[in-house]
Amino acid sequence: MVIAVEERLPMKNDSEFEKLYPFSGKEFSVDGERMHYLDEGEGKPILMVHGNPTWSFFYRNLVRDLRQNGHRCIAPDHIGCGFSTKPQNYPYTLARHIENLDRLVAHLKLDDITLVVHDWGGAIGMGFAVRHPEKIRRIVILNTAAFLSPHIPWRINICRLPLFGPLAIRGFNGFAKPATKMATTQKGGLKKEIARGFLKPYGNWHDRVANLRFVQDIPMKSSHPSYETLAAIEKELPRFRETPALICWGEKDFCFNDHFLERWRKEWPHAEVHRFENAGHYVLEDAYREILPLISNFCAGPKVD
Repeated sequence: MVIAVEERLPMKNDSEFEKLYPFSGKEFSVDGERMHYLDEGEGKPILMVHGNPTWSFFYRNLVRDLRQNGHRCIAPDHIGCGFSTKPQNYPYTLARHIENLDRLVAHLKLDDITLVVHDWGGAIGMGFAVRHPEKIRRIVILNTAAFLSPHIPWRINICRLPLFGPLAIRGFNGFAKPATKMATTQKGGLKKEIARGFLKPYGNWHDRVANLRFVQDIPMKSSHPSYETLAAIEKELPRFRETPALICWGEKDFCFNDHFLERWRKEWPHAEVHRFENAGHYVLEDAYREILPLISNFCAGPKVD
């Protein structure tokens, strides 16, 4: 069944979008698929890993501002997301996303990495980190998890139902579109042009394939294919208890709530924690002015030997 209730949004000749996302982007081939990524600036690399239903657009402001301060900002779009290709028959699993990120980092020959993760990017980014702890120098956590949890909001869980999920997410854009209101504390939702930017790559049934697959890949039971992958990442988190860590947390996140924050604090009691009372899941949209100097100062810290 194919339902396309929205037209594909134009990707080019969009001056309003280009003002928000003024980057040319690059491409990397992985298993025949094209992974789009940003690589802006020079200096020590900051690797920014997004979740679902976002893409590198989520990090646009960080890339713009940090590239001017002696940092090389890399922000990939996972296969199926953003401006990457969107294959319809593809193993959209945690393990595959980690492998793709691993290959990109190897291709770019990145070391001394500051890792920034949000949402499902926490599991993907930390999945890469536990493979290569020697490459990680600092970690920035933004409303995410990299461990198993029994907590899942009903509004996400219902999207995992076999018939309802595909119809809601792929047919009616019932995941990415509501997020432009539910994932922020801004009255009326994100500004129109910003909401449009988040939705730009997800204009029809075909292009929302990964939005659905990410939701289906949340491992709530031990029989789930990604359960062992996430459990293995969780087991290795103590390895980073001496790695400098900064946590910037939106307190009004309907998904990654205080339960997840307390888990991070338990795993990494050394982490510097900043809570933002009036910020939601899209914490970089709601509290960017406060977060930018925190991340900028954190990334400029002395190298850890």
